[in-house]
Amino acid sequence: MEQSQIKAFLDAAHEGVLAVDADGRVTLFNTAAERLTGISADVVLGHHVRDVIPNTRLHIVLETGQAELDQIQDTGMTTVMTNRVPVRNARGEIVGAMAIFRDISEIKRLGCEIAELKETRTLLEAIVNSTQDAISVVDERGMGLLINPAYTRLTGMTEREVLHRPATVDIAEGESMHLQVLRTRQPVKHVPMKVGAARREVLVDVAPIVVDGALKGSVAVIHDVSELRSLTEQLDRAHRLIRRLDTKYTFDDIIAVSPIMQELLEQARKAAATPATVLLSGESGTGKELFAHAIHHSSDRAQRPFISVNCGAIPDTLQESQLFGYIEGAFTGAKRGGQKGHFVEAQGGTIFLDEIAESNLAVQTKLLRVLQEKEIVPVGASRPVPVDVRVITATNVDLASLVEKGHFRSDLFYRLHVLPIHIPPLRERREDIPPLLNVLLNKLNQEYNRHVEGISPEALEMFCSYHWPGNVRELENMLGRALINMQPGEKMVRAEHLPHTLSAFARPEARHAEGAEPLRVGRSLTEAHAAWEKALLEKALAMMNGNRTQVARLLRISVRQLYNKLKRYGLG
Repeated sequence: MEQSQIKAFLDAAHEGVLAVDADGRVTLFNTAAERLTGISADVVLGHHVRDVIPNTRLHIVLETGQAELDQIQDTGMTTVMTNRVPVRNARGEIVGAMAIFRDISEIKRLGCEIAELKETRTLLEAIVNSTQDAISVVDERGMGLLINPAYTRLTGMTEREVLHRPATVDIAEGESMHLQVLRTRQPVKHVPMKVGAARREVLVDVAPIVVDGALKGSVAVIHDVSELRSLTEQLDRAHRLIRRLDTKYTFDDIIAVSPIMQELLEQARKAAATPATVLLSGESGTGKELFAHAIHHSSDRAQRPFISVNCGAIPDTLQESQLFGYIEGAFTGAKRGGQKGHFVEAQGGTIFLDEIAESNLAVQTKLLRVLQEKEIVPVGASRPVPVDVRVITATNVDLASLVEKGHFRSDLFYRLHVLPIHIPPLRERREDIPPLLNVLLNKLNQEYNRHVEGISPEALEMFCSYHWPGNVRELENMLGRALINMQPGEKMVRAEHLPHTLSAFARPEARHAEGAEPLRVGRSLTEAHAAWEKALLEKALAMMNGNRTQVARLLRISVRQLYNKLKRYGLG
């Protein structure tokens, strides 16, 4: 083969070729070598390799006779991998050395990309494996590619049973949505089916995987709804039972000795005889729900359902669906067949909406429609559903101020405000405290298995002097704590049994009223309180030299209440 042919072959090679003679002078430097080093052959040919090639080791190979294979070298232009070998004649003598090298910068770049892809894949696998929803991925032929632990927990099937097998392998009932999506290239959402040997009820979302316009497979997210549906149904049954068991109070259960409470009872009885909407207002613990039950029991709807709903206890996003119901498919997780809602459950009866101020504007709009049109529209529905429900609402905040601030609809406020009943706090009707204590003492005796017979005069004074921010609910709590503090066999609640809160707020000038007899359960309770209250008024009048205004301020009651009491006891 001619020298020119050999050179042509070498110049056509993709790898760089560098050869030196026994003295280390460059004898061969092909076109690829020029490209990879950025050095012209005219510059290197005939020169010693150490002088013209940076980082070379061919002269060392000449000296040692040892080949150096797969070595990384920086040429200044790029990074190459080189093989350096000695060249021997027929007698085994070293007559030169040769280096063959190729560019590996592209290989390094691809290696970095592969490392990044591996890291990304590891991260994605960790995300997929940590999600609580089951995930299934198939290729373009519908063969299993990937499942996560949640999928195994849901279906009971392992990777060995699913991967590289048809997408239908896990379906117990229904059509494969993987195959449908691969066929149509269109995603599907909320498709009900059953999967696995246990035939678990699920909702399936499937989307195609398209890369550069080519269909590569599909991915499914599988939501387990069987357990959620079971728990929801149990909760619904419990709620219905609880709501109906709670409708046991009548007007006879409301303690009303004070004139203001007697007036309210008469007002509530009149309201019960009408179908009008009632708005109960008052501080927390005053007995608004008690009034709602009593109104229902005294109405012509007493034999129909009574549904009690605390709007403040329902998350804002669920208020509308819980109150007015929803149709099947209205939103993700909606029960098959939908849900009736509390208004439909109360059909023909009464619905009590406690903490109505906590309802959102969407609920307020629909509630206005109920009051005006006698119909509701379930979430997701287009047709209204007629309802016949008496509405009683309650609030412990000033609705009028919320209307001014734009937080409550004014038109709804006036619809609810047809029959307003404001229940005063316990501190404004202290005459009700002794009979309330009588009822509560009997109740707590049964609950705590006690046999306490009464309350001492000093303890009663402390009960009547306290300002009761928690109202009747707090009164029961305080009496219960007193019973717990009593020793076995003690029959009388005394001052030392009461929580420190009461003794700290009790008025010193109201203690030890002369002529008071021990308070005992039964009819003597009201009589003992009357004797105590009369003696207290006499003492207060003497202290203030008959100044009614100062007496009212001392006893923390209104002047009007004072005059009523003085008249009642013949002290006016």
